[in-house]
Amino acid sequence: MLASRLQGIPPTIFSEMSALAARTQSVNLGQGFPDVDGPPAVIARAVAALEGGDNQYAPGLGIPALRQAVARHQRRHYGLELDPDSQVVVTTGCTEGIAAALLGLVDPGDEVVVLEPYYDSYVAMIQMAGGVRRPVTLRAPDYRLDPGELRAAVTPRTRLMLINSPHNPTGTVLTPEELAVIAEVAIEHDLVVVTDEVYEHLTFTGHRHVPLATLPGMFERTLTLSSAGKSWSFTGWKVGWATGPAELVGAVLAAKQWLTFTSGSPLQPAVALALDEEGDFPTRLAGQLEERRDLLCAGLTRVGLDVRVPEGTYFATADVSTLGWKDGLSFCLALPERAGVVAIPSQVFYDDPDSPGAGRHLVRWAFCKEPDLIAEGLRRLESADLTA
Repeated sequence: MLASRLQGIPPTIFSEMSALAARTQSVNLGQGFPDVDGPPAVIARAVAALEGGDNQYAPGLGIPALRQAVARHQRRHYGLELDPDSQVVVTTGCTEGIAAALLGLVDPGDEVVVLEPYYDSYVAMIQMAGGVRRPVTLRAPDYRLDPGELRAAVTPRTRLMLINSPHNPTGTVLTPEELAVIAEVAIEHDLVVVTDEVYEHLTFTGHRHVPLATLPGMFERTLTLSSAGKSWSFTGWKVGWATGPAELVGAVLAAKQWLTFTSGSPLQPAVALALDEEGDFPTRLAGQLEERRDLLCAGLTRVGLDVRVPEGTYFATADVSTLGWKDGLSFCLALPERAGVVAIPSQVFYDDPDSPGAGRHLVRWAFCKEPDLIAEGLRRLESADLTA
C-alpha cells in the first residue's frame, strides 16, 4: 500500500504529457527540454572523465573542482563569496536540491510559503516533509507578486519561503522591488528562504535576474539552488548545486546523503568546465530563446489564444478560454488528436485553479525547441479546429 505521505500526490504531469506526445507522435511543446545539446567541449570533458577512470563514487559534497567552479560562478556573476568546502554542495539536479532542502529544514506541521503556480515537485516534497503549503499566487494576466498576499500568508508556524525566479511556469522575473518585499518579510519573521534559480541566466531584453542572497541581510538566511541543466542545455545530466551559509548547506547534505549520496561522477568535472570556460553559452542561448519565444507567442496569438509574453525561462502561458474551453486540461488532452501537438495544462500547478487570476484556463507552452519544430507545431495548430 502507498504510504500516507504520498497519498494524493498525482504522477508528474510532465511524464504523462511527454508519454502522450510519444504515443501520438505529436510535436512536444510541453516538457522543457531542448532539442540540441550544450557545448561540445563540455561533452568531450565528460567522455574524457569516463575514459579516464572517474567512474566511482564522488565525495558526497561533490568533487572539489565543481564546488570551486560554483563558488567562482557566484563571485563572478553576483559578488557572492563562498567557501567551496562548507558553503557549496553538489546535488542530483535542482530537483534533489529542493527535496533535500525541504527534508532537511522542514519539520511536520511547519508552514512553507510558496509562490503559486508552482513546479509540481514543490507540492510533493512539502507533503513528504510533513509541511503545510501556504500559496501566494502570481495572478493572471500580469503574474506579479502581491506584497499584501505575501505578508498575509505568514503565520507563527511559518518556517520558510520557497521562491522561484525566473519563475516556472509563468516566465515572471521578480523585480528588485518584489525581492525587497520578500527580504523584508523574511527578516521580520526570521524565516529561511530557499530560492530555485535554475533559469538564472535565461532572461530576456529588459529583465535581469537578481539573486535574493545578494540583498542586505539575506545571505545568512538564503539557500540558493541552481543547476547546469537549463542554462547549459544538459537537462538529462541532473547536476545541480546548493549554496549559502554553512548551516543551511549542511541541512541539504544531511538529507542528500540518504537520497543519492552522490551521483554523476564523470559529469561533475564536465560541469566545472562549463561554468569556468563556457560562460558565454547561456548568454547566446538566452538570445536564441528570446527569438523562439517571439516566434511561438506570435503563432499562438494567430490561432486565437491570449498569450502572456514571458520575461525569462523556457515557457509561455496562454489562456484557452478565448477558444471556448472550460479548462486547460480538457484542451491539452484533446490537442494531440486535434492538431498533433502537446502542451501542459497549468491548472495542475495551483491549489485552487478557480480562484481569481488562477490557472483553470491556462496552458504552458515550451519554446526551448529548434525553430523548425516550433514552426511545425504552429503550422499544425493553425491548420486545426481548436475551438471547444
